[in-house]
Amino acid sequence: MLHTRDLSGTVEVDGLLYDWAVQREPQWCTADGWRGMTIALRLRDAQREAILEFPMPSSRRSALQPQLRRPQVNKRIVENGVRAALAAGWDPASRGKAVVFGVDANGC
Repeated sequence: MLHTRDLSGTVEVDGLLYDWAVQREPQWCTADGWRGMTIALRLRDAQREAILEFPMPSSRRSALQPQLRRPQVNKRIVENGVRAALAAGWDPASRGKAVVFGVDANGC
């Protein structure tokens, strides 16, 4: 059986369920250079999203090809990201555009 990467899921933080999905993996952008992974968060049955922008992972294999290292997404990183977004003022029950938060590699 092949192992598939988890690109979406659900986490529970403080008794509330949040759905998450990888929105963008690290990639080259002609305007901005290398851009890191982003994860979209949404409180279950709510409208407003939070976008977590992670830094570009460092690559020890080659400075010219940092995309060779895929980011690891696990439950702890997503939970840390939800807590960081809430602490920064994200109100998931409100309406409006998605709010973008820059986080470190651990989601904090």
